[in-house]
Amino acid sequence: MKITFMGAGSTIFAKNVLGDCILNPTLGAFDIALFDIDPVRLTESADILDGINRKYGGKATIKKYSDRLQALDKADFVVNTIQVGGYEPCTVTDFEVPKKYGLRQTIADTLGIGGIFRALRTIPVLEDFAADMRKVCPDALFINYSNPMAMLSGYMQRYTGIKTVGLCHSVQVCVEGLFNSLGMTEQYLADCKWEIAGINHMAWLLKIVDKDGNDLYPEIKRRSLSGKYQKEMAWDLVRHDMMHRFGYYITESSEHTSEYNPYYIKRNYPELIDRFQIPLDEYPRRCVKQIAEWGELKQKVAAEGGEHTVSREFAAHIIEAMTTDKPYRVHGNVLNTGLITNLPTNACVEVPCMIDRNGVNPCFVGDLPEQCAALNRTNIGVQNMTIEAAHEHSRDKVYMAAYLDPHTAAELSMDEIKSMCDDLFEAHRDWLPKYR
Repeated sequence: MKITFMGAGSTIFAKNVLGDCILNPTLGAFDIALFDIDPVRLTESADILDGINRKYGGKATIKKYSDRLQALDKADFVVNTIQVGGYEPCTVTDFEVPKKYGLRQTIADTLGIGGIFRALRTIPVLEDFAADMRKVCPDALFINYSNPMAMLSGYMQRYTGIKTVGLCHSVQVCVEGLFNSLGMTEQYLADCKWEIAGINHMAWLLKIVDKDGNDLYPEIKRRSLSGKYQKEMAWDLVRHDMMHRFGYYITESSEHTSEYNPYYIKRNYPELIDRFQIPLDEYPRRCVKQIAEWGELKQKVAAEGGEHTVSREFAAHIIEAMTTDKPYRVHGNVLNTGLITNLPTNACVEVPCMIDRNGVNPCFVGDLPEQCAALNRTNIGVQNMTIEAAHEHSRDKVYMAAYLDPHTAAELSMDEIKSMCDDLFEAHRDWLPKYR
């Protein structure tokens, strides 16, 4: 078996996913191919993984590659974590150009104008990956971790012929984070059962019950409104507000959720930013912090001598289930082949998936509550229009995607949106193909 990791310079992701595989007792010997365009970060990741491999039995053969085709050759699984354009110049541009128009963002990697242009930069690279995979590993499963998740995974699923599943850890941590904010973890977390479905970063906690089958939502909402947990809830006020207004809790964090709709980040209502403690420009701050701390973190990881604790990521479980035929359930981002019946069939949806030797088998969900589906559809329209724009290299469809974006449309006129897109096309010209 061979696992190829694209964007291996994303060291922590590589450590978590591949370290989990090394620690998995059922996988046996396997090959790891590490690929990255940054030779320094590639070497750093290889050194850390070598240390883990030595400490835990040395069953993996680890090689680093600067040649993409060689890295992909005969791969069974391809894990993707690339960020095209990095923090500088591209992420900075995604924030600073819209800011000139009065459009503020928090994360800008999933939806909105930042998510749109991140997708436009990344999709051409994924097309190259897919072309190489069709040559040297056409049956491999492409496991995508890069954002914007629904746009990138949806593009691969619709246009490349490569088997693709998108993975995001927001589902795994959803209930625990909610319970932690309401003092419910110790009493309920170990034995509760839940159901989640929707789209990436806007999937819905549709059902949550205790060990006796009792609905926990009434207690969740009571505690949320009680005022007793204000300090614990401070980091998550947007999701709590959305839950009370629309009935269900959302999987992704409040800083993300605040920019997927028109309700919270509004320049004419600056008091909302304070009321809901919305961290504008949060992603650039995180990037600066991570860059500053990387040297220290690298030394810490190296000093641990190959220590690794199994993470919450799904990738190793998928690889194990497909390799050993031991079934495992994950939540994956897949094409909506009638899985969620009141969302478009060409949408990329996040649903339970059973994994075995037959691969990724998505589970039928049926209708979402109509208000949940309606909110999802506002995001799906932007995602699908961006996918079409990237496929056709259509400038007009990029404009349309931006016109449809809930937060962008709530803040700017269509003339302003078009002008902002033109500025971003110019700023990103070295990272984009020619758009007509």
